[in-house]
This record gives sequence, C-alpha cells and structure tokens, in this order.
Amino acid sequence: MDTGVPVIDLQDFPSQSQKLIEACEKWGCFRIINHHIPITLMSEMKSVVRSLLDLPPEIKRRNTDTIPGSGYVAPTKINPLYEGLGLYDIGSTEAVQAFCTQLDASPQQRETMLRYSGAIHQLAMDIGLKLGQSMGLGGDLFKGWSCQFRINKYNFTPETVGQSGVQIHTDSGFLTILQDDENVGGLEVMEKNSGEFIVVDPLPGTLLVNLGDVATVWSNGRFYNVKHRVQCKEATIRVSIAMFVLGPKEEEVVAPPELVDSDHPRLYVPLNFEDYRKLRLSTGLRAGEALELIRTINS
Repeated sequence: MDTGVPVIDLQDFPSQSQKLIEACEKWGCFRIINHHIPITLMSEMKSVVRSLLDLPPEIKRRNTDTIPGSGYVAPTKINPLYEGLGLYDIGSTEAVQAFCTQLDASPQQRETMLRYSGAIHQLAMDIGLKLGQSMGLGGDLFKGWSCQFRINKYNFTPETVGQSGVQIHTDSGFLTILQDDENVGGLEVMEKNSGEFIVVDPLPGTLLVNLGDVATVWSNGRFYNVKHRVQCKEATIRVSIAMFVLGPKEEEVVAPPELVDSDHPRLYVPLNFEDYRKLRLSTGLRAGEALELIRTINS
C-alpha cells in the first residue's frame, strides 16, 4: 500500500476540503475512494484496453493526432518500453465514437468505452467542483475544458527489470486521473521537499490523481506539479488508463484574482494551453522546467 500519498474520500465533503488542498500543495497527488465508478466497469475497461493495445501496429497507427501528441505513440529511443493510444476531447461522444471506429472496436468494446469515458469525465468535473469550492471559489472549475484520454502499455521483459518504463516528467495539463494496473506496480512520485521518489503501489478499486503544470499556473504557484516516473519491477505487461484535464479550450489559463494579492503577486503570464504544450514539445522540457519560461518578470 502507498506510503504517505493522501487518500481523499469524495463522499466526505466539505469535511475533506482542507485535506484536499493540502494534498494539492504538499504532494501534488492523492488517491480517491468512493468515486462512484463501479469496479465492474473499471475491470471491463481494462479488458478493452488490453485488447486495443494488442492490435496490429498498422491498425494502431490509424489513431492519428488531433492535437500534437494526442494519438498513437509507438516505442521510441527515449521510451522504448512504452506505447499508448490517445483520444482527444473525451467529453465528446462523437470523439469517443471516432476513436472506436479508428480501431475497429466491437459493439461491446464501443459500449464499454462510452460508459467509462462518460463516467470518468463526470468524475473529473466533480473533482473540479470540489477543488474550486475548497479554495473558496464559485462555479465549475473544469466546465468546458479540454480533456484527453490515454491508454498505456509497458512491455517489460527480464532484461528491462530496473529500467525506467517512462522518463521522469510532469503532466502538462491541470490534473490526471489514473486507473493504474492493479497487479503491476512501478509508479513512483517525487516527494516535494526531499526530492526523493516514493513508491505508489496499486490499490484496487481506487484512482490516483496527479497535478500537472497548468495546476501550478492556475493556483499561482500553490499547487505542486508532481514529477513522476514508471520503473520496471518485473518482466510482465503493465497497462494503465489515464484521463487528463488539460485546460480551457479557448481562454487562457490565469490565476483567479482571489489567489493574487500584494503578498502573492502573479507568478506566471496567462497562457493558452496549446501554446504551452507546443513549448514543452519544442524545448524538450518535460519535467516542469518549461514553467520557468513563462514566469512574470517580477516573480
């Protein structure tokens, strides 16, 4: 079981509000329980994911980018053990249907994808609402924001035990909801103060939330964009399902006025998420360093 990563009970609000904010500030990640996504649906979705990732390469390559980096990612020299399929705008039924069509999904697989994507998108909106309320802000924080879906496969072999399945990085968006592999560990998060990596073992039936770079910008530096990596612990296939809340589709990401004052001046220039994603891709700065490039002159 996890050593230290906070656990948030989504049915226990507003009592958990302070714990939620502390988790965002000190850890940049937390596990959630009582999230209303049935265990059976999580299990069915994992089966669909395994089937889709086992498809021939020529079919997986049909999963083309909608925005840079949103489609199929084949193994590379940097991440030779990793591959993934992606779906941009999981909040759109049409986008989910198009993703299924690209991969020749069966009617049953399509139905599971639609149910899971709807449930995980609704969960993300609920987390956004609770985050905003816990910060004393009104409105639905993530309403209308872009959301991306990615299913991941790590091809671990006896020769790769001890290696990294994916390089150290932060997520570029606001937050990620992860259904990790209930049987295979390997995820590690960097502790904010010590800089040491902490093992995050799988805990069946729960979901893990990581905060990314946009969360740091939006919170005016209060929220920690947690660095994380995946290590190969054993020679087996590891599969995970990630849903990313990226940022506003049209507007810029900017810290709310309630989080900016004379004691807490604005730290980052307002940014369009797509421009920031391109900045990360063009500079190769994948572990939060790109935020230094958008700091305000006075910060």
